[in-house]
Amino acid sequence: MVQKAKILLVDDRPENLLALEAILSALDQTLVRASSGEEALKALLTDDFAVILLDVQMPGMDGFETAAHIKRRERTRDIPIIFLTAINHGPHHTFRGYAAGAVDYISKPFDPWVLRAKVSVFVELYMKNCQLREQAALLRLQLEGGQGAAVDAKEPAGLLAELSARLAAVEEQAEALSKQLDESADAAAVATAAHLERKLTGLRRALDALEPGAGSGASTVPSQN
Repeated sequence: MVQKAKILLVDDRPENLLALEAILSALDQTLVRASSGEEALKALLTDDFAVILLDVQMPGMDGFETAAHIKRRERTRDIPIIFLTAINHGPHHTFRGYAAGAVDYISKPFDPWVLRAKVSVFVELYMKNCQLREQAALLRLQLEGGQGAAVDAKEPAGLLAELSARLAAVEEQAEALSKQLDESADAAAVATAAHLERKLTGLRRALDALEPGAGSGASTVPSQN
């Protein structure tokens, strides 16, 4: 069973949160509400999120300040942030949003179809990263194994073949996603996809090095952080 991604919705107005939920419900993911920057930061302490939709104009801690806190935390600094704002103060205001770490900046009222499409891209990238971490964890488990019952000589080769096949499926999906992003010309999403492909390349090299006859110098799996 594939675990759903979590999407954090941050807005001080309940009607705006309700509207976002209505737009994003078609993605069939887990939508988490936060009515303030402080509440959002609290939610980020315990849960992992695929993307954050963050309102700029909020009483107390506004969107820019909230984003700054998110980007300072090691646990959350890589989560994509899409800023939502009902006002437009020109290029300087938009630049401030990107400088705060946003991957996108959308003015209200926004096109529901466009917002849903943008969020779906980051959800898909998040799911691909989760698959990659699972494959890396399985590989590390095999490398660190050997304790307890004796392992049949055929099992390591069989496990490597299974890992290779699973990784190939993820590589194929990532390649298709990259082609789709190239057509959309969304620079932030393209950069995120390229980062995912680099991780996949590192894991593929580690698997290839473990094949019989490849030598024993590649017993360390590259970090997938």
